[in-house]
Amino acid sequence: MEKIDNLDKRILNILSQNARIPFKDVAAECGVSRAAIHQRVQRLIEGDIITGSGFDVNPKSLGYSTCTYVGLTLERGSMYKEVVKRLLHIPEVVECHFTTGPYTMLIKLFARDNEQLMNLLNGQLQEIPGVVATETLISLEQSIKREIPIHFDITDSE
Repeated sequence: MEKIDNLDKRILNILSQNARIPFKDVAAECGVSRAAIHQRVQRLIEGDIITGSGFDVNPKSLGYSTCTYVGLTLERGSMYKEVVKRLLHIPEVVECHFTTGPYTMLIKLFARDNEQLMNLLNGQLQEIPGVVATETLISLEQSIKREIPIHFDITDSE
């Protein structure tokens, strides 16, 4: 991974708070040209430091009222990639992690209601070859959602 300096960190800090801020405003806040910001952001994207940008759509506005985390236990951990291929065909699954601890995998999904959740669990997830058990945790409320903090040393000169 490419080394990032304090200017990169300042840019990341600003963009992580508002990804839609115009580059001219980022440039003004950082005291550099808009072209410099554009070049830096492009380099951060190419270096996989910035891995995405976009809009967060409120799932409830689309009728998905139930956010659920499901721990999957697989017959063998080596089946992970095959299970992921199957999970990619379930659009309600929005995250998937290969984990340590009591589950082989942890997924996050959204369901319209408990009936759809039951169908997702019984009719789809538990039918995937290699899945031997699931444990379901329903999120009652998301209290925190943020990016990892970006710290920089203000004593360094650029």
